[in-house]
Amino acid sequence: MREVEAERFVAATPDTLRRLLSPAALVEYEGSFVVRGTRSEDDATVVTVAGGGLEFDLRVTETDDGWRYEQVGERGPFDAMETAVTVEPANEGSRVRAVSRVSLGLPVPLADRIAGWKRRGELRRLLDTIADDA
Repeated sequence: MREVEAERFVAATPDTLRRLLSPAALVEYEGSFVVRGTRSEDDATVVTVAGGGLEFDLRVTETDDGWRYEQVGERGPFDAMETAVTVEPANEGSRVRAVSRVSLGLPVPLADRIAGWKRRGELRRLLDTIADDA
């Protein structure tokens, strides 16, 4: 597993961001997949996404300080992927941090490093879009 992160100040309060963001919005803001649908499941929202010839599910749970989501099933682009997005008050706005752990599950040198590089780009795009919309 490779861990990557991105962090950004956003000129909106945590309450404003909680109203703006939803499980589907988090995935759409990353920019790699289109949301096909959502459904409630226990204490989570399952978001079905598609893109690049793939369709798979992400299980999103709300936490005290943000959201946590992970790829479920075996049809996704990664062997395993989990992400936490946290929002905390900072300077009359918010500090938004996204941390993701990802693995391609391939016995190829640098495979997880390449997956991490791609994932870091998605996290940065997520934070940029949040800042633009807030």
